[in-house]
Amino acid sequence: MRILHTSDWHIGRSFHGHATLDALRGVLHELAAQVRANHVDVVIVAGDVFDSAAPAAACYTLLTDTLRALSDAGAQIIVTSGNHDSAARLGFQSALLRDGIHVVTDPLSSGTPITIADEHGPVHFYGIPFLEPALVRHLWAGAELRSQHATIEYVMSLIRDDLAERGGRSVAIAHCFAAGVEATPGVEREIRQGSLDVVALSAFEGPDTVSPDYVALGHIHGRQQLSERVRYAGAPLHYSFGEADKPRGSWLVELDAGGLATATWLDLPVPRRLKTIRASLDELLTDPRFVADEDAWVCAQYTDPTPQLDPMRRLQARFAFCATVMHTPEGLSEPDGLTYSRRVRAARSDAELVDAFLAHVREGEGATDREAELIRDMIDDRSFAEAAQ
Repeated sequence: MRILHTSDWHIGRSFHGHATLDALRGVLHELAAQVRANHVDVVIVAGDVFDSAAPAAACYTLLTDTLRALSDAGAQIIVTSGNHDSAARLGFQSALLRDGIHVVTDPLSSGTPITIADEHGPVHFYGIPFLEPALVRHLWAGAELRSQHATIEYVMSLIRDDLAERGGRSVAIAHCFAAGVEATPGVEREIRQGSLDVVALSAFEGPDTVSPDYVALGHIHGRQQLSERVRYAGAPLHYSFGEADKPRGSWLVELDAGGLATATWLDLPVPRRLKTIRASLDELLTDPRFVADEDAWVCAQYTDPTPQLDPMRRLQARFAFCATVMHTPEGLSEPDGLTYSRRVRAARSDAELVDAFLAHVREGEGATDREAELIRDMIDDRSFAEAAQ
């Protein structure tokens, strides 16, 4: 059986204020083409289908079109809800979907598999929707579920008990933050409180006879492998400059008669590459070395000592897809720890008072030699004018 593991579509998410729906539509169209070309039997979407609990109508249209395309390509589809999704909204029309499309949003269904057979027999797919301990602990009387690790571990025990009775091969699907992964700052919205909601790898592993042959995880936006059979696929689209160096794609997993046979990475196209460029503003606007970046999504970091006038508008004249601008000056002295009021009290002249203000707004860097000269000239002119009155 061939299984395509994907996750974190985040339909409806913006990128620095820019809509991503059209770009995602193209990437998911390619995903459906890969399903057809690789004769995929089952597509797994491990949570965060939508980016918000109340997606716009166009988001539902894209999801419907994509599920139809994957089904037409010959695959059955199993979708679970993530922490961004509203389980109720994602699952409300599941009974109306065509045969072979399964949407798992009910925590109580976690221990009951969706069974799909191939020439070697049944494969049991256990979908685990995102589980918030405070919201689901009442569902299992007697179970002490105070963290997400404890909750996932408990549900995995239900899965193992069920699997021990059924026998055969199996796949578990979950949406969580597993211990040992590297998150992208600012991308995966926190589902942790301290370390309580980090799920240890041990929750998914156990005796080979009663553990899933493959665990398809979602929530982390970058491809990661925690063990041979526990993996993240990441998001199909870049949603942050922190993801720029991370490939986009999915895992093509093959099960043979004995269980997991292979897991191969399939790249997805990147509609527009992401690039962070850094130099003085004048260099960013004129230097030929940045010609290749003019069609990329750009994060521009200009290194001038002081903030420059209207940098975004000026940069977008060259980089049409400049998405964000950051002032990251170089060569500034280390902050001296003085507050503005202490700098003012220490000033012994008007020139030192102006210098104290500049040092405050420039995080420690006072007036340059040329600026100091201009300041002295202005103060002298004012003093002369006052004396003439």
